[in-house]
Amino acid sequence: MQFEQLTPEERVALPRPSIDTGMGLERVAAVLQGKHDNYDIDLMRALIEASALATGTEPDGPGKVSHRVIADHLRACSFLIADGVSPSNEGRGYVLRRIMRRAMRHAHMLGAADPVMFRLVPALVAQMGAAFPELGRAEALITETLKLEETRFKTTLDRGLKLLAEETSRLGEGQKLPGDVAFKLYDTYGFPLDLTQDVLRGQGRAVDTAGFDAAMAQQRAEARRHWAGSGDAATGQLWLDLRDRLGATEFLGYATEDAEGEIVAIVVDGAEQQSAEAGTAAQILVNQTPFYAESGGQVGDTGTISAPTGAAARVTDTKKAAETLWVHHATVETGTLKVGDPVHLVVDSGRRTAIRAHHSATHLLHEALRRQLGLHVAQRGSLVAPDRLRFDISHPQPIDAVQLRSIEREVNERIRENDEVRTVLMSPEEAVAQGAMALFGEKYGETVRVVSMGHDGNRTYSLELCGGTHVRRTGDIGALRIVTEGAVAAGIRRIEAVTGEAAVSYGVGQSALLQDLAGTLKVAVDDVPGRVSSLLEDRRRLERELSEMRKRLAAGGTTGEPELRSVGGLRVAFRVVDDTPPRELKPMADALKAKLGSGVVALVSTADGKASLVVALTEDLTDRLDAVSLVRAGAAAVGGKGGGGRRDMAQAGGPDGSAAANALTAIEQDLVSALAAG
Repeated sequence: MQFEQLTPEERVALPRPSIDTGMGLERVAAVLQGKHDNYDIDLMRALIEASALATGTEPDGPGKVSHRVIADHLRACSFLIADGVSPSNEGRGYVLRRIMRRAMRHAHMLGAADPVMFRLVPALVAQMGAAFPELGRAEALITETLKLEETRFKTTLDRGLKLLAEETSRLGEGQKLPGDVAFKLYDTYGFPLDLTQDVLRGQGRAVDTAGFDAAMAQQRAEARRHWAGSGDAATGQLWLDLRDRLGATEFLGYATEDAEGEIVAIVVDGAEQQSAEAGTAAQILVNQTPFYAESGGQVGDTGTISAPTGAAARVTDTKKAAETLWVHHATVETGTLKVGDPVHLVVDSGRRTAIRAHHSATHLLHEALRRQLGLHVAQRGSLVAPDRLRFDISHPQPIDAVQLRSIEREVNERIRENDEVRTVLMSPEEAVAQGAMALFGEKYGETVRVVSMGHDGNRTYSLELCGGTHVRRTGDIGALRIVTEGAVAAGIRRIEAVTGEAAVSYGVGQSALLQDLAGTLKVAVDDVPGRVSSLLEDRRRLERELSEMRKRLAAGGTTGEPELRSVGGLRVAFRVVDDTPPRELKPMADALKAKLGSGVVALVSTADGKASLVVALTEDLTDRLDAVSLVRAGAAAVGGKGGGGRRDMAQAGGPDGSAAANALTAIEQDLVSALAAG
């Protein structure tokens, strides 16, 4: 390299001339094989001939250039997918998608009616797999990704080319395609701008990109106006602006737990800053990250972000903002982090491993519940954390202990099979058609991850759409223990469980509790259930005896005659019964009514410092008096409100047990007033 070409007529000498032979792999191979064209070497020729065979055309005929594009782009796409890149509309995923679609358009130009590129993967693996074994390991993923993308793209391409032809037929010679038309093709029909430009370039046309950008800006403004963000409106607007300016965060966490990146924004107290020093709580955006952002029930990752300068931050949580931004909630611990700093991001591996185990166990648990309880069972919410999983399902009744143990046993059998956990990419429609379950509350894009694990004969045991992180094999879960089961709403049951080390710790803790209980009861561990049952029966017997004794005492003790007096000509039995459980007041009142024959009973219990009241009338008085009115008068004296029941028996309560005597006085006064009025 000797000159810098400034214009077609002007060039200047470089300050440091150098030599760049450009001798890459293909050119070296061309020299060694005596070829004058890189595409004639064996490395490329095998792929070109595979393309020709798949499309039923000649390798060196009119479609020669298309075969070369397909062969070259097939290599690039396959290596990117093997390295963990997935086609998307942002970042490096968008670069991959553009490469794939250019090759796919050339396959379309060759007349291919069906997807072609995925059929060429075996030829590429055979050609380069020995030198690059990652191609062989990722062959299934590469094949599925190419097949899915080309299947979807052919629909877009056919429709887009037809609409584009209609629009260009209205244009004059060499006239640009209006930007709003190009945007309509992109926004409504999924036809990307670069593909529109590629097609029109062959016609000697261009696109009004300024008009396209204006239409894009208008749509974004409209989206911001209608966006219902969470939290403070100003902060929500900030994240939308950052998304528009910076683009989406690229997530690398399926393939790695540490990565390099660049800080692209720092937010402190809801405002964008250029730096954050030690001690500052900040929200940090990086162009790409291995940190999983809280989604689909799985909690966000924690870990560290560090710069070559020595500055470092502790990440305490990772969340999404404006749908496509991964926000690292962090505290700067040393130095000062600045926008533009290259950083090393490291996820807390032990915590992520525990989360993975609980998430994969959730999938197995879901399937076991459906098989044992019925296909009506569906997820209605979940939490996947490092120390536990929480799983809400639709089910109309409690799950008994026998069923829970059977479900737990089925999940652990699948765990011990140590089956590979497999992930493929496909459209949501195709995934559901294959039997995959979509998770409640989750949003899905145009391409989804389908996670499968376990086998049941010739079919997959668990197949679900899921964007979370998972173990590599089911055996990595270790074991599952169901801890609790209960209701959280009508028709919704909640199961909590633990896996791995947490399951071991839970088991050890339960065993220790059982040993302590056996020691307290002075019996062997195996005899604890029988001993506890015996003690519970003894307690129930004693409670019955105590209740009967309280009734007799309330009704007058062993003499059989209660302590009575007269109010307004009526016989009444008004008593404060300290420490009597509220549930025993009604039976006491019935016993006293039987002793009275005709009259009014009022009882106030002061158990646990609170007041509970019951007022009862004999049948002959219900046409003159109302027990509900009387009990409400008493409730007001102990700080209560209201009361309810029937005319012959009503109850109420209040927080002030010390005012029990005042409650009886208030009931008596209301009784006198009622008799006078009647």
